Amino acid sequence: MVIAEYPVLKSFLVGSFSGTFSTILFQPLDLVKTRLQNSTSKCFEARPGQPCGMMTIIGHILQKEHVFGLWKGMTPSITRCVPGVGLYFSSLHWLKTNVTSGDPGPLEAVALGMIARSMSGVCLIPITVIKTRFESGVYQYGGMTEALRVIYRTEGVRGLCCGLVPTLVRDAPFSGLYFMFYSQTKRYVPQEWLHSNFAAPVNFSCGLFAGLLASIVTQPADVIKTKMQLYPEKFNGIHSVLIYVHKRYGMKGYFKGLVPRMLRRTLMAAMAWTVYEQVTRSIGLK
Repeated sequence: MVIAEYPVLKSFLVGSFSGTFSTILFQPLDLVKTRLQNSTSKCFEARPGQPCGMMTIIGHILQKEHVFGLWKGMTPSITRCVPGVGLYFSSLHWLKTNVTSGDPGPLEAVALGMIARSMSGVCLIPITVIKTRFESGVYQYGGMTEALRVIYRTEGVRGLCCGLVPTLVRDAPFSGLYFMFYSQTKRYVPQEWLHSNFAAPVNFSCGLFAGLLASIVTQPADVIKTKMQLYPEKFNGIHSVLIYVHKRYGMKGYFKGLVPRMLRRTLMAAMAWTVYEQVTRSIGLK
């Protein structure tokens, strides 16, 4: 089989490559975000009644778990993101090629991004659950295989899929809005810039702008997803999480962990798209 003859496979491989690089680089931000959303994390226990901000949690991790503690949960992150980003880009390429004219409008871009992300999200939800639990510091699994076995034995299939709805409510709109903002922003950039030495920084800048907007809109769903995946015995649905968060924290509770998530998702998506655009152009996929 010649890879060059299969553009969807090309998209998958390039997407996986870009996802690997950005996942490793920005994993600490994802871990900090999860700890901020978990009020029972060790940082909060060490400072009862006191707020724990982003820098406080980073300092606590460095003190108790050392620098490598910032990359806790890396294995499930890589396991999820590498095929996940690959599936997303390959699905998006296929949809753009076969469903649209190749240059989707705003609503088409939202729909394509949501469909592509939903497909990868459903396939990889068990890894997402494990990743969240590894990062939280609440669960002490010996590895991914043990985590899968323990969750399946104690919680069944439902445990491996808990938080699927808020995960999709978070990821599908994020990807749809991101792709729309990204593609529309590029339309206002002089096209000669996209085919010059400025292509990479232009793509990265467009990605940053798109990521900031999409992250803010989808943050509440991320908080709900984290709560459901960490404490499935406590919350039996989205509604119970909504009530709990509002009663305990008010409206600001739905935006806990916004800064590290916004930094990570924005930088990660911008870098992934920049690498994807550059590599696909160099191998003749564009």
